[in-house]
Amino acid sequence: MNKIDYLRLSLIDKCNFRCQYCMPEAVKLSYILPKELLTNEEIVILLKKVFIPLGFTKFRLTGGEPLLRPQLEHLVRNIANLPETEDLALTTNGFFLANMAQSLYDAGLKRINISLDSLDPETFNQIIGSGNSSRWQQTWQGILTAYEVGFNPLKLNVVIIPGVNDTEILDLAALTIKRHWHIRFIEFMPIGNGELFTEKTWIPSEDIRQQIRSEFGLVASNVKGNGPADVFKIPHAKGTLGFISQMSECFCDRCNRVRLSADGWLRPCLLNESGQIDLKTSLRQGVGFEVLKTQVQQLLQLKPEINFKQRDSGTDTGFYTRTMSQIGG
Repeated sequence: MNKIDYLRLSLIDKCNFRCQYCMPEAVKLSYILPKELLTNEEIVILLKKVFIPLGFTKFRLTGGEPLLRPQLEHLVRNIANLPETEDLALTTNGFFLANMAQSLYDAGLKRINISLDSLDPETFNQIIGSGNSSRWQQTWQGILTAYEVGFNPLKLNVVIIPGVNDTEILDLAALTIKRHWHIRFIEFMPIGNGELFTEKTWIPSEDIRQQIRSEFGLVASNVKGNGPADVFKIPHAKGTLGFISQMSECFCDRCNRVRLSADGWLRPCLLNESGQIDLKTSLRQGVGFEVLKTQVQQLLQLKPEINFKQRDSGTDTGFYTRTMSQIGG
């Protein structure tokens, strides 16, 4: 069994973007009430009393958009200061980052992933569901500020959608040539996007690699991360290219993570809710930490049997009742 030591913590289900692959405009959303969100104190106590004793040392803060979370810097500092924390990262759309990058870095955050699905403002707006042309510029400024502040590695997440941004693959890959940036191409997944998702709405990673290989060349990289990406680089480039291929090259066998939603549900798999645990309710009802640890440990033992591979089997009913923003993908 693969060691499970990586917890993704969703801090909020709201986002200021409505990206096609995450929160499409056609999907009606009902947001978690503030009182139902795990508090900063509850998050830290769960880490200290439940997850860290079970061997978790790597944590990623997600959303929705985590930069919308009140007192985010305070939470980052408290997690970063836990002696057992080996790695603390955050995933963001970058829109608010120009004003927050320095304070987050000073609080102890050292790694960051920023979504950037297009270098063209109009295409960017089409993907994020906004007619405001300044959003691309503000996001780009957030990326530049984060890099200047010292976030290293700085990773840019890209979801390629046929007919939308697939003509930009080479331009996005080229960002790694002169900068120590790490581009991550992520296959479009069927979460919360309803009828938008078909076999024609995602491009296999190998097709993207082949485009890049034909134009620039592509070699294996010795840079490895905490996640499932297969990492390559353009010869002599400063940065790397990663490919997260959950649709075409299922990586369940090497998955090392579980996810805690903003309202306290622990789930073993991004695309499967089977076996999930309501930690928030148990915590607020005064259930002891030893009991909570036992429940989480049992879920971890079941994890190899609760995975994305079952999506094609028709044998599991625990899929897709939440959008990506609600899960904290």
